[in-house]
Amino acid sequence: MFDCYKREINYLRISITDRCNLRCLYCMPEEGIQQLNHDKILRYEEIVDVVKEAIPLGIDKIRITGGEPLVRKGVEHLIQMIAAIPGVNDFGLTTNGLLLEQYAEKLVESGLHRINISLDTIDPVKYKEVTRGGNIEQVLKGIEAAKRAGLEPIKINCVVNNSSLEKDALQVRSFCEEQHLQVRFIHRMDLENGCFTVVEGGSGGDCSGCNRLRLTAEGKIKPCLFNDLEFDIRTLGIREALLQAIHLKPEQGTVNTKNLFTNIGG
Repeated sequence: MFDCYKREINYLRISITDRCNLRCLYCMPEEGIQQLNHDKILRYEEIVDVVKEAIPLGIDKIRITGGEPLVRKGVEHLIQMIAAIPGVNDFGLTTNGLLLEQYAEKLVESGLHRINISLDTIDPVKYKEVTRGGNIEQVLKGIEAAKRAGLEPIKINCVVNNSSLEKDALQVRSFCEEQHLQVRFIHRMDLENGCFTVVEGGSGGDCSGCNRLRLTAEGKIKPCLFNDLEFDIRTLGIREALLQAIHLKPEQGTVNTKNLFTNIGG
């Protein structure tokens, strides 16, 4: 389906939780956030219903995000239910990698196609500092587990302060080349102030060709990451929320004062 600016909308990013097992400097306060009540977070059956309604409207690419999606209990069952829906041609998940070693094989068996893993540095000390306590060895084991399980491609998301020529970014690039991984450099974003750029190695941030909608953890369809527009599937109904999001998708991003990366999925 096309929006008012003749962009074909075929990509739905689904945040399944606002919880995360890291406290990255650019994403979450050290003390964490006020978490959503469990009764506000979409049940897996509701998420599946959204995908089923989205497919006839032209969506064929699905990505599961968080927060950190692997902290939600039974995530592999959600993957299995979505993978079984006819018309899902591209099915991915974004993770910080900490739990990937134990989940990679289950995710593949459930029908996941590919995975993105966040890794901003390969320096263990720096990684612990940026993530406020994360253990990079768990991420590296997760990457190896993803390889063994057959997830392909494996993409690394590396957040940079100013440039992909920064020391940490260059080291991540070298690591990815050695490990035959794809790397994307994402400049730090600021929702409230509308700071974003095009992702290096990806298409995110390119408003002219934006093909995506987002489903927040509490059931709002957002047509743009950098905009306050959102359409509640529980009040409008799924199809109407999707149609309004597509029809009213803005030409370009501005600011988002309603959401956090933890509940919208980035």
